[in-house]
Amino acid sequence: MLSTLLLFFASAAIIYLACEYFVNGVEWVGQRLNLGATAVGTVLAAFGTALPESAVTFMAVAFGGTPDQRDIGVGAAMGGPLVLATVAYAVVGLGLIRQRRRQPAAECVTCMNADQRKLARDQGWFMGIFIFKLALGVVAFAWKPWLGLAFLAAYGLYVRRELLADDDRADAEDLEPLKLRPRTAEPGMGWACLQTLLALAVIAGASRVFVTQIEGIGTMLGLTPHVAALLLAPVATELPEIMNALIWVRQGKERLALANISGAMMIQATIPSAMGIMMTPWMLDDTLLVAGLVTMLSIGLLWLRFRRETMNLRALSAVGGLYAIFAGYVGWHLHP
Repeated sequence: MLSTLLLFFASAAIIYLACEYFVNGVEWVGQRLNLGATAVGTVLAAFGTALPESAVTFMAVAFGGTPDQRDIGVGAAMGGPLVLATVAYAVVGLGLIRQRRRQPAAECVTCMNADQRKLARDQGWFMGIFIFKLALGVVAFAWKPWLGLAFLAAYGLYVRRELLADDDRADAEDLEPLKLRPRTAEPGMGWACLQTLLALAVIAGASRVFVTQIEGIGTMLGLTPHVAALLLAPVATELPEIMNALIWVRQGKERLALANISGAMMIQATIPSAMGIMMTPWMLDDTLLVAGLVTMLSIGLLWLRFRRETMNLRALSAVGGLYAIFAGYVGWHLHP
């Protein structure tokens, strides 16, 4: 138990430090590619940090030798969006409130400084795809696996929209120096890519250790692999996105923090789902359906507030309570 906890905290610390290098590197890559701030968060950063959880799903559904092992992949594919739509947004909200309270000049502690209409469009894309994903989980037909290609195509369209969007370009003077070349005012693309890839490799390795410890803790708590994959593993695999968001919050880059989460949600709604639909029967049990409904409830609330441009940091933080409600349901379901 002690070794599990030590590895748990050590791997979390390594992930955080590696994320410092990753977000610094990916911002410079985006600057060199002349990408807007939103595209950096929704495409480059989100795709990189989504690799650990996508790998969990792929390894489980492609190489799982038993139905229980394949269920872990399905649970991870459903749990990732749940954690992002609740815990990740709540962490950003709480982090921004804490940051504002430490700034005496802040006029409004709970106000949002972001394009809420843009965020509402992202939630709308996610809702449409996620509803289709849930609907496929309650019906069975022979050609269902082919629909996995539709999810990959949807993500491709989303990326195209983000890259073509008219957005503010980041100036080099707005960025912190590249950590591998701190004395170079204009580091080359090669150095920026090298730092980003090295940090990503460390994140992937540390995330694997972190997931293993989470699964060990789940076993100690008497959770089945299926429930652990749904309830605990996504918290671990989404840690890089949450860490990235916290780092950008600390740097005052609220727009990047929120864009990273919305981009990660689109990846989680499409790529792991495509793997699960193509490689498993993709039939959702009661617990997975409840997870999907809680995710939809959170996204619906976010979409409504963003669309009306009435979202504030207090309301953003409150969506984390939906994850606590779901955890309570799982506990009641296991021990009625």
